Amino acid sequence: MDDIKKILVALGFTQYSEGIFNYAAKIAQSFNAELIIGNIINIRDVSAVGMVASMGYEVDSEHYVDAIKKERKKMLEQLLAKSSFNRENVRLIFKVGNPIDELLKLIVKENIDMIVMGIKGRTDLENVFVGSVADKLFRRSPVPVVSFRDEKNALRLRKRIKLT
Repeated sequence: MDDIKKILVALGFTQYSEGIFNYAAKIAQSFNAELIIGNIINIRDVSAVGMVASMGYEVDSEHYVDAIKKERKKMLEQLLAKSSFNRENVRLIFKVGNPIDELLKLIVKENIDMIVMGIKGRTDLENVFVGSVADKLFRRSPVPVVSFRDEKNALRLRKRIKLT
């Protein structure tokens, strides 16, 4: 295996983010790698805000994106405050667009060696094994994808396995 120097952790800043971040940080520490936090603001959400603004409401896409970035930076600071991971080895990158496309572009542009992500996204559907973004990244990523499972999801997945 080649040296792992850059690890991209795809964070949606959901209830699972702390576990995903801590797992990625442990991997990054073991390789002495840089940890790049990739957060994609879905263009569909930004477009929806634009549509609401066109109806005369006082909201616009630019302020929406700025507010999301500010909120998520604060959430990352909280994660870092609880972590022993060296802050100098962490970068946060925001992109607006299609999450799959933007994460793939980040992998190439930043010369990422590995991506760490969760199996659940913002929808958190109980009956879905893997979120659609994770599923598509597993298929299309040019680098290894490590999927994190928190205890609750690991237990749920174990129960679905039938031993015969």
